[in-house]
Amino acid sequence: MEARGLVKICGLSTEETLRAALEAGADMIGLVFFPKSPRNVSLETAAGLAERARGKAEIVVLTVDADDALVDAIVAGVRPDWLQLHGHESPERCAELKARHGLRIMKALGVTSAGDLAAATPYVPHVDRLLFDARPPKGAELPGGNGVSFDWRILKGLDLGVPLMLSGGLDTATVGEAIRIGGVRDVDVSSGVESARGVKDAELVRAFVAAARAGIADQAGRPQ
Repeated sequence: MEARGLVKICGLSTEETLRAALEAGADMIGLVFFPKSPRNVSLETAAGLAERARGKAEIVVLTVDADDALVDAIVAGVRPDWLQLHGHESPERCAELKARHGLRIMKALGVTSAGDLAAATPYVPHVDRLLFDARPPKGAELPGGNGVSFDWRILKGLDLGVPLMLSGGLDTATVGEAIRIGGVRDVDVSSGVESARGVKDAELVRAFVAAARAGIADQAGRPQ
């Protein structure tokens, strides 16, 4: 699966858009637990969506500096495949949650320039995937899903020993170029498939998955 690339649709909150993601062939679906986010879902809603996705796509729950009580409740109620940590969680916190729950850990890191990549190194022994997202704009309340991108060229040829995923400002028009420039075949989208802030659009979801697959196929055919 790694060789062919992965497509993740994050911030899903309705059955309709979940169905669009699954029918389009998304590999991962993301459920957000962060009250400040317009994509935040209740435990009940997330559990229902997860059951519909189980066995069809990997289930990722996103938290931001969540305490043990919240993570325990989410894991028990949703039974995810992955914990995505999108706050200021330390490498030690990643290791702690991995040991506590026995789940795969995806750590999101905000980047702007190549100099920011050094911050990823301490996480490598403790996570199963690193997600590089654009650093939030000054004053932003959300650590991700802000619709901004970064210089994808800084990821070209990067090998940290764990799988990488690219996020930040991707949409149907840009995902192919992002894969080509950055060389990372695993991509994540949230705001780029929305018709309004926090409102996923089923047609945009389908179009993004198709565009990502085309970009992944094109990249796979290029000489390394």
